[in-house]
Amino acid sequence: MRTAMVDRPLDPCALLDEVAQHRNGATVLFVGTVREMNDGEAVSGLDYSSYAGMAESELATIAREAADRWATNDIVVEHRTGSLELGEASVVIAVAHPHRGEAYEASRYIIEELKKRLPVWKREHYADGRSEWVTNAEMGNGKSEMGAPRP
Repeated sequence: MRTAMVDRPLDPCALLDEVAQHRNGATVLFVGTVREMNDGEAVSGLDYSSYAGMAESELATIAREAADRWATNDIVVEHRTGSLELGEASVVIAVAHPHRGEAYEASRYIIEELKKRLPVWKREHYADGRSEWVTNAEMGNGKSEMGAPRP
């Protein structure tokens, strides 16, 4: 099992290789990417900021919870920080397990908990030149300046 907050492009295939084991019958790969529209607005890119030490710790805790709950250590999660362009991967989760149901459930658990608990902030840049900090749906109701880190 491995987790990391990184400031470089993510390589989903490399994460798949890390969890590949002959004992597993299923491997699930989740890749979250920067999309071109959010809440009806054209997005041109975004920036992710984090409280690095806390984010690393919480990401590892979430992965450990999934590993314990679904009895697999074949989990790798990387979350990107810095500036990302449209189509770039912002988070990659690879989970392998002897059974597909457990692999899917563990992967889903990781992304849902990550969205709720990880101290990462997202600033969207829009096609019209504006930029705005965005909160997770679980933490509020869409876009907000509240709780955003200072540039």
